[in-house]
Amino acid sequence: MAKQNGILPLKGKIGNLSFYKTSDGHLLREKGGVDAKRIATDPAFQRTRENGAEFGRAGKAAKLLKTALRAISQSASDRRVTSRLVKEMMRVIKSDSVSLRGERNATNGNIELLKGFEFNINAVLDSTLFAPFTSEIDRVTGSLSIDIPAFVPEKNVVIPEGATHFQINSAGAELDFGGNVYVSANSGSAPLPWDNVATNPIVLSNAVTPNSTNPLFLLLGIEFFQEVNGKMYTLKNGGFNALSVIEVSAQ
Repeated sequence: MAKQNGILPLKGKIGNLSFYKTSDGHLLREKGGVDAKRIATDPAFQRTRENGAEFGRAGKAAKLLKTALRAISQSASDRRVTSRLVKEMMRVIKSDSVSLRGERNATNGNIELLKGFEFNINAVLDSTLFAPFTSEIDRVTGSLSIDIPAFVPEKNVVIPEGATHFQINSAGAELDFGGNVYVSANSGSAPLPWDNVATNPIVLSNAVTPNSTNPLFLLLGIEFFQEVNGKMYTLKNGGFNALSVIEVSAQ
């Protein structure tokens, strides 16, 4: 593909050229490639079909996780979070040592590879929140919890310009990749002032299905606000909000 240069970028098709817009600017590419019917039937493209099937499975698994966490992630995601998450899901699928090539899936893969995934690569959690915490996934009760002892915000939270308050958020999710269904729950602190007064201990708990055999995910994040005349306003963009997968339990 090539970038378009000019005063009036084009969109659409002209002959064998396609003009389109992406987050990286206005691009163009030449039509070409192998006929789709041949790819679907020709034995020479067996590997291509297998790769395509697994990539599609990775996309579906990534979409399920994003959907389950939409309530907490929509204000703490960068513009490439989907492609980054699909890439990580491909790693999970390729780690499946049970299924045949082309049939590998997230359920049989090492889902714990997703631990540490950042939804906003521009605001990494451990570079924003320095307060110590403990986390636990209890499969028997279905409780996914985080305990944060009292801490001094000015010493343990890095805030963006204009922010006066912050909120600690958490989410728990149970994903059935095979059935394409999920159970999720969210919890969060009240907006807390960024000052030198120690907070109260914070306990965040999220409930999913007790005794579940599906993969479980526990996330922790931080969101920033500005107080104006006693009312809290979210910052204009979520570029500074962080959200990270801190625990994953495969089964």
